[in-house]
Amino acid sequence: MLTDPRHSPVGAPVRPVEAFAHNTGNQATGGIWHVAGPGGDAVLKHLTPAGDGPAHWAASQDPGHWNYWRREPLAYASGFAERYGRDAGIGAPALLACGERPDGSVELWLEHVKGTAGRDCTVEDLAEFAYRLGTVQGRKGTVEPWHSRGFLRRYAGRRDFGPLDWDHPIAAAHWPADLREGLRTVWERRTGLFALAEAAPQTVCHLDVWPMNLRRRPDGEFVLLDWAFTGQGAIGEDLANLIADTFFDGLQPVERLADAETALTAAYLQGLKETGFADEAAVRNAVAAAGAAKYCWLAPAMLQGLAAGRSIASADYDGAGDGAVMERRRPIFAMLVRWARTALTA
Repeated sequence: MLTDPRHSPVGAPVRPVEAFAHNTGNQATGGIWHVAGPGGDAVLKHLTPAGDGPAHWAASQDPGHWNYWRREPLAYASGFAERYGRDAGIGAPALLACGERPDGSVELWLEHVKGTAGRDCTVEDLAEFAYRLGTVQGRKGTVEPWHSRGFLRRYAGRRDFGPLDWDHPIAAAHWPADLREGLRTVWERRTGLFALAEAAPQTVCHLDVWPMNLRRRPDGEFVLLDWAFTGQGAIGEDLANLIADTFFDGLQPVERLADAETALTAAYLQGLKETGFADEAAVRNAVAAAGAAKYCWLAPAMLQGLAAGRSIASADYDGAGDGAVMERRRPIFAMLVRWARTALTA
């Protein structure tokens, strides 16, 4: 943790701080901690303009860039995060304090939200959230100057892997040939998928909706965390992310995937319908294109890791072995291949 926090709203820690799981490779994030002091509990997020991490997670000074390092403080300080889903029962942590440090980095102090963590939500809970999200995203919203632009293409399209062995023995042992061929198609036709998502109806999205960024308060309100990527995106882009990312890192049993896809999609469509957005086919096609495009890089990254003898599990969230990861992700990848085929043939 920061050894000399300058803006604590709760005073000096009264017990050891707790580090939260997060993407430690992102250069814009110096760390996230739960801090308990004489003034109560808070979450401290340290945001940095040029921290440690791989080049494909570099922080940016460009307000429209997907990884603009000041976006999250702006989301809270402007009231955007708090207002985004307020009328639909989707909130954000309260902003407790925010200030710059001598090195130019930023301390962001937020409410420590109590309640049910997203990874412990039932499919019914997640469907209720999807319904509420639909009622928010059926209204286009206002795009702010500091919102991300072209997130999907710039985030998912920023990496390349060179030649890939789609028949690697470990991949072949866990993924059937038609799945491997489908994943190759997703990768090779990613530019077309990006274009389809960009041509879909647009709205203001959170752009990192998954269980690690979701809480449910005891009063039933859902709370979205981590507004670092928020900006313009395709209708259904957040839904696709939630469906897939609920299972990719083992946060919930993959046996629930089919039920979750059906229930969350139906609930989101109902929410949209109640705002007057009734073009179900356009939404389903947008979900398919955006969902397949968002993860176009994941199977190639796994193949590259296998070829190099590296672990393919998420270093920050997933402690499973390679074989278990390959098996768990197989039905999720099959869904993405189905989505890609739907989008590309629509």
